[in-house]
Amino acid sequence: MAKSKFEYVRDFEADDRCLPNCWVVVRLDGRGFHRFAEQHGFKKPNDDRALQLMNRSAQTVMEELEDIVIAYGQSDEFSFVFKKKSNWFKRRTSKFMTHVVSQFASSYVFYWKDYFQDQPLLYPPGFDGRVVLYPSDQNLKDYLSWRQADCHINNLYNTVFWTLVQRSSLTPEQAQKRLQGTLAGDKNEILFSEFNINYNNEPLIHRKGTVLIWQKVNHVTMKRIKIPKDPAEKEVEVTRTRSTVVLLHCDIIGDQFWEQYPEILSDDS
Repeated sequence: MAKSKFEYVRDFEADDRCLPNCWVVVRLDGRGFHRFAEQHGFKKPNDDRALQLMNRSAQTVMEELEDIVIAYGQSDEFSFVFKKKSNWFKRRTSKFMTHVVSQFASSYVFYWKDYFQDQPLLYPPGFDGRVVLYPSDQNLKDYLSWRQADCHINNLYNTVFWTLVQRSSLTPEQAQKRLQGTLAGDKNEILFSEFNINYNNEPLIHRKGTVLIWQKVNHVTMKRIKIPKDPAEKEVEVTRTRSTVVLLHCDIIGDQFWEQYPEILSDDS
């Protein structure tokens, strides 16, 4: 940058570097998404088109920002976890947040037509973000468990609520009053006894949300090679292993997930 007498204004910039040796989590949420969902005709209680679009946008973020080791999303939110030793943009909080949110929002608009072919995008969606640091592996696992528990609680409520509205002809106010003070067991009983719905058979993407991780995957391609002392070429299969973002719909609260994918928490992930 060229030197000038005006350069002193840089001294007003705050030092917003994240603490070292901490997991950096960027969580984004849809801004005003209740209204956005209504105006774009999202299906209730879950619109698979919207969920798949969120997942595609998150996948794009991970592929662009390779220091992200795991992401978790549900409904209109996604959390992205940067590895502890990441020195990306000198660990500046503002860079973490703005890059993730802007990449996600632009991807959401870019891929909209792939999932909502018959529904034009009426206006640009908005997303807000925050950065939170977690010093220990257990803190990080508890954070992700909290978000998945939130997914279960909200989805169970919404599943019962909209089933009452759509199949019992209750108004939203009546359905809300019916569910007031009920526990998880009560909601499961309403679904099963009144509508013959076993909540445990609902799609995992609705009950568990979506986990994005890196996995090494073999990719097979065909390559033409020249044969010595033979002018002809021959096609052979070439297998290359590369890291790819993989989507999972599974439990991350128990130990099994972390035992199966220990590389997520390793220092050299």
